[in-house]
Amino acid sequence: MFFITTAIDYPNGKPHIGHAYEKILADVLTRYRRLKGEEAYFLTGVDQHGQKMVKTAEAEGVNVATLTKRNTKVFLKLWEKLDVSYDGWAETTDARHQACVQAILTELEEKGSLYKKSYAGYYSVRQEQYLTDRDRNEDGEFGPEWGEVEEREEENWYFKLSAHATWLKSTIESDALKIIPEFRKTEVLNAIERASETDLCISRPKERMSWGIPLPFDPEFVTYVWFDALINYISFAGYRKSDGSDFPEFDTLWPADLQIIGKDILVPAHAIYWPCMLHAMGFEADEMPTLLVHGFWNVRGDKMSKSLGNIIDPAELADKFGVDTLRYYLCRDIHSGKDSDFDPERLVMLFNTELANDLGNLLNRSINMTKGFCNSTISSTDTDNEEDRALRESLAQSTEAYIKAMNHCEVSVALQAINDHVTHCNGYLERHKPWEMKKDETQLPRVGEILSHTAESCAHLALLLSPILPAAAEKIFSQLKKEKLNKMTLNELQWGLLEAGHQTGKPKPVFPRIQIEKKESD
Repeated sequence: MFFITTAIDYPNGKPHIGHAYEKILADVLTRYRRLKGEEAYFLTGVDQHGQKMVKTAEAEGVNVATLTKRNTKVFLKLWEKLDVSYDGWAETTDARHQACVQAILTELEEKGSLYKKSYAGYYSVRQEQYLTDRDRNEDGEFGPEWGEVEEREEENWYFKLSAHATWLKSTIESDALKIIPEFRKTEVLNAIERASETDLCISRPKERMSWGIPLPFDPEFVTYVWFDALINYISFAGYRKSDGSDFPEFDTLWPADLQIIGKDILVPAHAIYWPCMLHAMGFEADEMPTLLVHGFWNVRGDKMSKSLGNIIDPAELADKFGVDTLRYYLCRDIHSGKDSDFDPERLVMLFNTELANDLGNLLNRSINMTKGFCNSTISSTDTDNEEDRALRESLAQSTEAYIKAMNHCEVSVALQAINDHVTHCNGYLERHKPWEMKKDETQLPRVGEILSHTAESCAHLALLLSPILPAAAEKIFSQLKKEKLNKMTLNELQWGLLEAGHQTGKPKPVFPRIQIEKKESD
């Protein structure tokens, strides 16, 4: 079972384009694994505890549980709208998750991995963590990324993070805990030194912050939101599940083949806290997840933030431009691990150029001309013509490049491979000009061969495109009258999906061009 999980979202506000990208990426990679014929399980959800939720609820004059449920529904509706299909849904207020967290805390306390002490220092309200002098900038100040910083002195419970630093370093150096892309590995190794010097505060006094999971051995404290939230990756995967639980069997899922996170939560949460927590629980190096770290979607070079007022609402984009357009753009215009700048004009351009003009036009021409010139009938596709052999070789090369890219989680590269064959097919049609050849009746058999080659290519391309644009792929299969291709795996993919004599269907634009109204001043 291929197990994919994403960072769970903090529902203290509306989802933004970064949330949408992460979930669509996970959905695409899950669908791809199934296309390969593998079983796959996709887990995602929401991290509902923490002080920021309390502060927002107080500001709005609502109960924090009410706020949590309301905001969670917004995320759920968005994933439905964007055709994100997950298998497991995590909510950290779930009683089953709470029981798992408390069982882990009890075990760690009994092992001596937790201890209680007083601490005086600086606390970031935004990040909900204590800061040290290492967090100061070159001017000796705590930068704006920390938000409001308060001086606090209080007693709390701590996890012996430092006890696992040496183990963690060797585990990352050996790639037992693999980090993708590779350049992020150095960043993590450089951060481990800090982990060897300090331990992790895992509680908050209940008198100050009651919205959290109580410590089972000290009910005057609740669990720190990050310690609670990280455990969702195993609690909702069936770790320590009770009899009769509908959670999956943990041993069939763990370790996670891909744990997809943003670069901002790689260090310290996912690359330091999380593996050290797992190790303290008894997990060994070969039971660590693989971390796939994606970059940010920025706006004119700036990270999206409420303070800058540049948050992009994915639901509005989907309503305005369509779900296919948004899914395609988010997969096409960002490279694995790198940042990208959101550009609505480029969103439209990529859709109109690569889908409407190129693939859409290839599909429409193939089916239209097959209907008009060949009575919607596919003829031979195993011809020995040099141009035909070149087209088949182009498809084979594009398919190989696509598989290689998808295996490395490089969806944008995979889409380029699809586009390369679309370009070849359109050039093939332009060189042969079947719309002119059909005027000579003696050339009609050759016209049929040409159009059968491009229609066959469309069937292959739709299958490759199906993890990214599942709804569009279904439409293409329907127009080719080959709906059963939707259940085909890559292992079954071979030339000849449309056999001689097969009848194609009625063409209808799958990717209608997006028309942008010009302003009067334009």
